[in-house]
Amino acid sequence: MTTPSTIEVPRPTPEAEGIFCRWLTHLNDEFTRHHQFERRADIVRDELSMLLLGRPHRGRHAVTLDSDLPLDVALENLDPRNVSLAAEMPSRNAETLDKEKWMHVKPLIWFWLQFDRMALGQNLWLGFRFRNILGTHIFQHIGKDVYIYPGFTFVRGYNLSLADGTRIEPNVHIDDREPVQLSGTVTTRG
Repeated sequence: MTTPSTIEVPRPTPEAEGIFCRWLTHLNDEFTRHHQFERRADIVRDELSMLLLGRPHRGRHAVTLDSDLPLDVALENLDPRNVSLAAEMPSRNAETLDKEKWMHVKPLIWFWLQFDRMALGQNLWLGFRFRNILGTHIFQHIGKDVYIYPGFTFVRGYNLSLADGTRIEPNVHIDDREPVQLSGTVTTRG
């Protein structure tokens, strides 16, 4: 597990740090053990349900009340199987998408995007570690002492290599339809 160590970030309380570390270890173990799209999609859906709704995903049920529809829409949208991402769209050269690699990383990219939109994603101590863990399962390579700030987006993920010491500033977008190697401080978009 890649953990940032050279930038000084204020630490959470010891209790919170313990909880954060246990959760990150759990995620890393699950994504290391499970590479299949369906299992990873289940993990992401279930984690997002707990993070956003504070309860386990309840599974599908027959919707009978119109008043339940907004919650059902939200629940279905937590599942990576029910979303379309930029890499899958024809305008993004989807015909060159490596579907096998994509299926392994799509749930994790969805998790990354949702994490950064939550309050959790703005917690730098937790966010640096979360993104590095997911990066080990998404990117072609991620080095040591990599710092990825909130809002970093990319198209495919599996074409990215991040050298040791790379620092990606907030709200950077990288078009990685072709292989891209990043190093140093990345501040540009595109």
